Amino acid sequence: MSDYVKFTCERATAEIAPISQLAELNACRRKLLELRLIGVDSSGISFGNVSIRDGATNNFYITGSATSGVPELTATDCARVVAYDFERNWLQYEGTALPSSESLTHAAIYESDPMAGAVIHCHDSKLWATFLNQAPTTSKKAEYGTPEMAYEIVRLFQVRDVQRRKIFIMAGHEGGIVAFGRDLQEAFAVLMRERTSCHVERSETSLDFPSSRHEIRDSSRSMS
Repeated sequence: MSDYVKFTCERATAEIAPISQLAELNACRRKLLELRLIGVDSSGISFGNVSIRDGATNNFYITGSATSGVPELTATDCARVVAYDFERNWLQYEGTALPSSESLTHAAIYESDPMAGAVIHCHDSKLWATFLNQAPTTSKKAEYGTPEMAYEIVRLFQVRDVQRRKIFIMAGHEGGIVAFGRDLQEAFAVLMRERTSCHVERSETSLDFPSSRHEIRDSSRSMS
């Protein structure tokens, strides 16, 4: 078990169903890696994770723990979360990879928003500092990868306009930002929109997304 995974997990099977959106997942991750929004820090610690909902269920595929710096993932680098329980701090998964430490965070989003089809958790210190407590922000007491964070996300959906903005700040996880959307293209577009509003270089936000299927709405609306 990874030192950074805080939940108890149970492997249902070592087999994992084919990921139909694996090419899209890797295309998105390449952009995130280029922008240093996911990767490995100077201490050798991986940061950032990505997931895709499995059809109309609350099951989802998520990148494996400590895979953030891997340039190209295969299905064996991912896990399929098939059950979870916030109260027990537990989840069940399929595959050989250990699910990301933020799996319960992703589960809370899919549970709170039936339209969410993809989630990106990344680190951006400038965006985090700019929008901390200005945009929807989790409690500083809620630590990453914990049931407290999962419950805090559920609460945030109830009291703030997270479902419309599709992004929130993790106060108790410095630099931590979560964006989501109908698919990875929309989740990535939300993130780039807010980076643009935060005066990030325009050239960084104009990367082509070959698997694009949707245009994000209200592109001029910022988090502030």
